[in-house]
Amino acid sequence: MAPLSKAGNALAALREDLAGEVFAPGDPGYDDARRIFNAMIDRRPAVIARCESVEDVVTAVRFARDLDLHVAVRGGGHSVAGMSLNDGGLVVDLRLMNDVAVHPAARAVRVAGGAVMGDLDRACEPYGLATTGGRVSTTGVGGYVLGGGSGWTDRKFGLAVDNLLGAELVTADGSVVEATAEENPELFWALHGGGGNFGIATSLTLRLHDLPAFSFALVMALPEHGPALARAYRDLVEEGPDDLGGGFIYLTGPPEDFVPAPLHGTLLACAILTFTGPEEGVRKAAAPLLAVPHEAELVAELPYADFACMLDDPPGLRNYWSAEYVTGAPDDMLEVFCSRAESMPVPSNCQHVLFPQGGAIAAGPRQWPVPYRDAPWVVHPFGVWEDPADDEQAMAWVRGVRADARPWSTGAVYLNFTGDEGPERIVAGVGAENLHRLRTLKRQYDPDNVFRFNHNITPL
Repeated sequence: MAPLSKAGNALAALREDLAGEVFAPGDPGYDDARRIFNAMIDRRPAVIARCESVEDVVTAVRFARDLDLHVAVRGGGHSVAGMSLNDGGLVVDLRLMNDVAVHPAARAVRVAGGAVMGDLDRACEPYGLATTGGRVSTTGVGGYVLGGGSGWTDRKFGLAVDNLLGAELVTADGSVVEATAEENPELFWALHGGGGNFGIATSLTLRLHDLPAFSFALVMALPEHGPALARAYRDLVEEGPDDLGGGFIYLTGPPEDFVPAPLHGTLLACAILTFTGPEEGVRKAAAPLLAVPHEAELVAELPYADFACMLDDPPGLRNYWSAEYVTGAPDDMLEVFCSRAESMPVPSNCQHVLFPQGGAIAAGPRQWPVPYRDAPWVVHPFGVWEDPADDEQAMAWVRGVRADARPWSTGAVYLNFTGDEGPERIVAGVGAENLHRLRTLKRQYDPDNVFRFNHNITPL
């Protein structure tokens, strides 16, 4: 870092020049500004620049370069590894930049870099339009899309990154760059899975799809009926249309009216069947699930934006996640998967998840650096709990789930589902055949690896 006198002068100038707020250690609001989704992460950046505009982002990046500070970027702050926060560096906080502009005639939406999924979904809902979004409404759109983007509607609409039409970036030298299929096409390619390695996304333009109706069926069973429910869900999705999605999940019984009170706080097996259409469609499709002995059921049609926030976890809990993409879900694999639920911390916010792929994901563009596209299923241990005393059990459970799934693993992985698991997993997340090309782009746009708080691709 620069000498203290220069740093002090530069910080004073940043406070003067930035339209947004600036926080440094000791400032009122600093601790709130550095608090992120995962309570296991406690870092103290030298400066947090809460930007209001692209010009603010440029100013903040140039400030960091002048003082030789590394830069972390905060949108939703949902990175399980805490990549939106650093020690001793600059955090560019985009949360005030959350505008969403829907262009219904063009079937497109322009989303500012700090918007979260709820902002995007709510803005599109009045037009009967949607794009693939995350399964948590408070997830930042930027990091989610640039990392690939798996969500409730991906079997119908493709991965989020398949719907990326353009991006505006502030690069490591403070330049503002547009990337589309026609303008800077190599950079545009890299943004389809390369994450935040190449600059700060101040806006994204995404393709929209018609979604006039959305519905779901939820079936909850006792754990001993979990394997039967898992098999029924697998068969239903594999044999059904791309309109069907959802997931098979072990979770703690929630304190909801449709769940019998004695099951609140206990382990339950749950099939969630989503449908990009009206209620009668999902009710008909869900018949094989409802035929399995179960304790609770809910079938409903509701706005997609409402459904997309149903599984939100509150911030401030402890998080540790991972994933394995698998070649299939045969009966023996499902038995192993279901048996692992017994070691999941209960009661907790943990979710033991099997998500389907296929459909528009498998049929999507082959050129992007998303090597997990061909896997039909993904095992996703989503560790979320409150008590630090449960850390060892929860983390061991996540690692155990991964170990169980490895005999069926494709070797590829969606990096947004993982924390910091080492360089080999980054290769697995972008594809070994793409790495040299991505590292070459990194050298062009960020030769000093200023943007290293991510699933980092080092410059060649």
